[in-house]
Amino acid sequence: MASSRGVFSVGGIEVAQTKISPIDDPHANYNGLNPSSTTLPKGHKKDPSRRGFEVATIWDRDVEVPMRDGIVLRADVFRPADVNEKVPALIAWSPYGKSGTGKSPCGHVAAKLLSGANHSLVSHSRAGFLGLDLVPGRVGIPKSMLSGFESFEAPDPAEWTAHGYAVVNVDARGIFKSEGNQRWNGTAEGRDGYDAVEFIASLPWCNGHVALIGVSWLAMAQWHIAAERPPHLSCILPLEGLSDMYRESLCRGGVPYLPFWHFLRDHGLYGLHTVGSIRGFEDIPHNKKWLRLHPTQEWHDLYQKETTDDLKKYLDFYTRGIKNDWEKTPKVRISVIRYNQPPTKNVPFSTWPIPQTEYKTLWLSGGQSLKDIYSTAETGEVSYQSDAPAEQVDNDPEFVEFTYSFAEKSTIIGPSKAVLYMSCTDHDDMDIFVIIRKADKNGKILQNINIPLNELGVTSEQEVQDINSLKYIGPSGILRASHRALDPKLSKPHWLAHDHRQEQKIPPGHIVKLEIGIWPAAIQFEAGEKLVFRVAGHQMTLAEFTPLRGQFHTGNKGKHTLHFGGQYDSHLVVSFVPI
Repeated sequence: MASSRGVFSVGGIEVAQTKISPIDDPHANYNGLNPSSTTLPKGHKKDPSRRGFEVATIWDRDVEVPMRDGIVLRADVFRPADVNEKVPALIAWSPYGKSGTGKSPCGHVAAKLLSGANHSLVSHSRAGFLGLDLVPGRVGIPKSMLSGFESFEAPDPAEWTAHGYAVVNVDARGIFKSEGNQRWNGTAEGRDGYDAVEFIASLPWCNGHVALIGVSWLAMAQWHIAAERPPHLSCILPLEGLSDMYRESLCRGGVPYLPFWHFLRDHGLYGLHTVGSIRGFEDIPHNKKWLRLHPTQEWHDLYQKETTDDLKKYLDFYTRGIKNDWEKTPKVRISVIRYNQPPTKNVPFSTWPIPQTEYKTLWLSGGQSLKDIYSTAETGEVSYQSDAPAEQVDNDPEFVEFTYSFAEKSTIIGPSKAVLYMSCTDHDDMDIFVIIRKADKNGKILQNINIPLNELGVTSEQEVQDINSLKYIGPSGILRASHRALDPKLSKPHWLAHDHRQEQKIPPGHIVKLEIGIWPAAIQFEAGEKLVFRVAGHQMTLAEFTPLRGQFHTGNKGKHTLHFGGQYDSHLVVSFVPI
């Protein structure tokens, strides 16, 4: 119920607005207000294909949640029926529509979205809610595993009411059944969250302890709500959420990702993979925090029993006062992927960045090699066509690569950094893309499947679609050369942050030093396997969805030349950790 397009400003800065689907749109999944309280009996199923509730559950539907400015949000509350004590509340703060109670979770557009055919139809799902049908194989989560009452990227009420928790699915401001204009993260959404936390805590069934939980946007919102410090917020569980919109998604490295963000504007989808959770862990200024990096895609991980058990232990401690040994849990647990071999799960560490990290410098050298000994005498240059078309399907041409072979088992855990000396005779700027790939002993470039094959319902890697949610190919970095100035306040010894408030154009042909941060990874290499470092003028990761293939266009022109050796000590700094 957001307003139509108009002029809206904050601090004198005009804020763009756009219409959402009207409530009478046939695909909007809007079925009107229906405030009611219903008891779902033990074993209740939304339909025969779905998971049943393990305990009798009260479903309070379209509960009014008042905001300080008079706007009313609406929530669905699922709480255990046959309990004598008050229970904690788990709030899922969502822009996707609460509780899966509409007609269809975008199944009518999923096939078109994934095939790329007529994807303008996807815009109809904006006022409704998204679902796992967006991804082939539902990321390994069959319908029978969930009740269908869960919000997208949120906990399943059928699971958590059985553990003695209430699940509160909130339509954020301007979404579905909530009044007002939709907020795009930030302090305003944080204030809304504060009001919701305090209201839910005051309800007669709540024990006064509220937690926030969810993935992606549902995690991002938690940073802003927690920053407002609502008194009854006991803990947060931001499971995969970016924390710097500009640097991590909208304009990474200063290069606008326009196709993806036009897609978001038109269709209401949001990023799948971010570095924000790590940054959030580092920057939270106290020690009651834990970081777990898991080996499968985030939606898949959310509903695994191992994950549920872990979250329950945490929540029991902070919202129910159960004296378990949660606080003895290692502060950092890292799962190391091996590229389609079983991962090494939950390697414990005391903090992040990992104290045992050994930063190793590998110099770009002749013969397309990376060497751990620098030679000033060995100089060279290589070039690629920077404006060649790219489809983001892992076989695009026009890149240069350098390879390092491991003499013994080695493990990368953490971010990396590329320092490159580059020039372009045809333009005054360069958009540079880098990636670290893993190759086997024979030099074959590998991909990591993010979901076990049997859970996807396939038998071979070749059957898995080449999209970013299903395949991970390696950590990447991006930088627009004119944005090369670093931000000394945000940069850390192990992580680069660029300023992005000044533009330093480059005279054509001038050689410039570029420092490019590469996102964190946890990858194991066996003896004889290879690290392959690639540089290109186009994005080398897989597209998020098939309609985005070939849509990422840069500002590049002509050839880019990479210089190494002598006074141009182009190199890669990699974080190795002995395990």
